[in-house]
Amino acid sequence: MAIPRDFINELIARTDIVDLIDHRVPLKKAGKNHSACCPFHSEKSPSFTVSRDKQFYHCFGCGAHGNAIDFIMEYDRLEFVDAIEELAGKLGLDVPREQGTGPKKDQGLSRDLYQLMEEANLFYQSQLRQHSDKQKVLDYLDFRGLSANVVEHFGIGFAPDGWDGLLSRYRQNQSAQDKLLTAGMLIANDNGKRYDRFRDRLMFPIRDRRGRVVGFGGRVLGDGTPKYLNSPETPIFHKGNELYGLYELKQRHRDPQQVLIVEGYMDVVALAQFDVDYAVASLGTATTAEQFQLLVRSAKEVICCYDGDKAGKKAAWRALETALPLLKPGDVVRFMFLPQGEDPDTMVRQVSKEGFEKLMLDALDLPAFLFETLTNQYGTDKSALAKEAMSLIERVQDTVLQNLLLENLAHKIGMNSADDLKKKLGFAVKQQPMNKKGLQGRGTPLRLAIALLVQRPDLGYGLGAQPALAHIQIAGIDLLIDLLNLTREQQFNSAQLLEIYREHEQKGALIKLAQWDHQVADENLVQEFKQTLIWLNNQYIEQRYQELSLKQTLTKAEKIQLTKLISIMKGIA
Repeated sequence: MAIPRDFINELIARTDIVDLIDHRVPLKKAGKNHSACCPFHSEKSPSFTVSRDKQFYHCFGCGAHGNAIDFIMEYDRLEFVDAIEELAGKLGLDVPREQGTGPKKDQGLSRDLYQLMEEANLFYQSQLRQHSDKQKVLDYLDFRGLSANVVEHFGIGFAPDGWDGLLSRYRQNQSAQDKLLTAGMLIANDNGKRYDRFRDRLMFPIRDRRGRVVGFGGRVLGDGTPKYLNSPETPIFHKGNELYGLYELKQRHRDPQQVLIVEGYMDVVALAQFDVDYAVASLGTATTAEQFQLLVRSAKEVICCYDGDKAGKKAAWRALETALPLLKPGDVVRFMFLPQGEDPDTMVRQVSKEGFEKLMLDALDLPAFLFETLTNQYGTDKSALAKEAMSLIERVQDTVLQNLLLENLAHKIGMNSADDLKKKLGFAVKQQPMNKKGLQGRGTPLRLAIALLVQRPDLGYGLGAQPALAHIQIAGIDLLIDLLNLTREQQFNSAQLLEIYREHEQKGALIKLAQWDHQVADENLVQEFKQTLIWLNNQYIEQRYQELSLKQTLTKAEKIQLTKLISIMKGIA
């Protein structure tokens, strides 16, 4: 089920790309455009430009380019549809769908699952206020030191003991039961009997970045097992793609300076109780690449908090290996280790917010943790240490970080500099492709016509039909005809026009032409565009004249046409 083209056009029209990018990458005015150091490769001087007129960005260093949708896809590492939903969510819009010609699919399923999950969330919250067993839950919350404000902020609820607390609300609705089964809220045994997954547990709703409930974490109130229980994988919940508490963090901090990642949702809530309200949790799994991308896009600094035991160090090392190829210039990742036997929940109660944040200040930066770990592992075996370090450094995409790690390694093994190290080991630092020249000069009239139309789509609006163009034998003329047909009836900006060609084989050529310096002054654009069309129409006249002149016999109509063509050509001459 596709997203309507009109909606995508509206989304691009209502999103100011300068404001969108400036929120993530601070821009400076540079003439009629804006510029910054590119967020997609390492550079010291700005080559990344953003055009408000075209609603388009382009890096002359690495070649990154696109509209608002492309930027969200690249910067936030989202798929196309997710990027559309992200932009739509910022504008308070629901993304519509239209049925395609392919196999039919229940596209309403996800929408229904979101609704049912929110209903379940409200049910659990109501049980915390109304259930006959509520006092034991309130006593537990009081024991854990959680205030009513924190409970409300995180939407914490209570799943009562019993097999059908949630199920009983849908006893007469088989369809809803089926969907709750799909959402992981119900379980069916071998006999087909259904019952609640979560029973006698404190319930923590897990929200996605748009605030929709996609799953739950349940903490047992007594001594039962398992101590913590998460929702299973479902069509709307993928553990490796979500971070518990990220939505709640963004509600309090629009542009957080730092984010602390911990292991459990109780740690997140306990830290928030002490005003350390910028923590998230990885839902009990090793931090995935998708989660790390969310982290580094959410704040300027990411602090990974682990237990100080062997298992904690091992988990931190896995996180480092995951992070290395994902880091971009300016990303900061540090590693914090708590005393053995402590977790963030117990630690913050002992030392308060001030003491906990002091521990955060002592967190190891990535190079320090990397080399401390390798030194502990290999001791004085410099050859083995260097071999392992190089295998890790080769994964790094950020050349600034890569060189920093090489300098550290050179020092560790007693070499004078990173250059000496690279020569000895034959290591080639990644070089970013440079493409500053791009297209130059005015090019052919056809190229100029397409470029002017891509950069100023309003040139085609209301323009009369050009039937002669369809008969010209010039490579690329079909693209110009297509562009003229699109812009004749509807007004676009450059970003909207290029979006239409996202899957087109000529997309690359159009992108280049959108950035081409054609050297036509703004005040001459209209006249120059008309001249290119006149030139192209004249090509048809010349081609048709050649065709008729070479024919042995002509029909009466062809003779009349040839006479007219000769007259026109004399006029042109």
